[in-house]
Amino acid sequence: MTGRDKEVFVSTSENAALARKWFDEVWNQRRDATVVEMLAEPCEAHTEGGPVTGPHEFLAARAAVLGAFPDLRVTVEGTIAEGDEVAVRWSAAGTHLGEHMGPLATRKQIPFRGITWLRFENGRIVQGWDSWNLGKLLSEMATPSVTGQADVRRET
Repeated sequence: MTGRDKEVFVSTSENAALARKWFDEVWNQRRDATVVEMLAEPCEAHTEGGPVTGPHEFLAARAAVLGAFPDLRVTVEGTIAEGDEVAVRWSAAGTHLGEHMGPLATRKQIPFRGITWLRFENGRIVQGWDSWNLGKLLSEMATPSVTGQADVRRET
């Protein structure tokens, strides 16, 4: 075994801390380097939008979400860890300003919640499962805001 392949003992509490780091750095700080650092190659993600394999596919999927919600903020509300697995309960909110997920921008602040289950090996994510209400999110995105386009002020 060499470098990245070397087996490393990581405690349950360290895995929980890594899961929190994932949400903070990957989603809130938008650090691409953290994606590459923390996702094993290969890794498997089972997401509401379909399967994602590896860091580069994840970065593309994240770009679609951030393209629709450029100000997205994710809050970790709790974690439960056992061995190499960590379940994360999270909430998120962002203003729907882009069309990257399909519907035209509504300019609405849209909150949503989810749970992510991560499996770690040697301090890196090898599998993940996301469960959140993508249908409700898409429905909110397809419904124009009550006040419409007047919500957004443009500088001239």
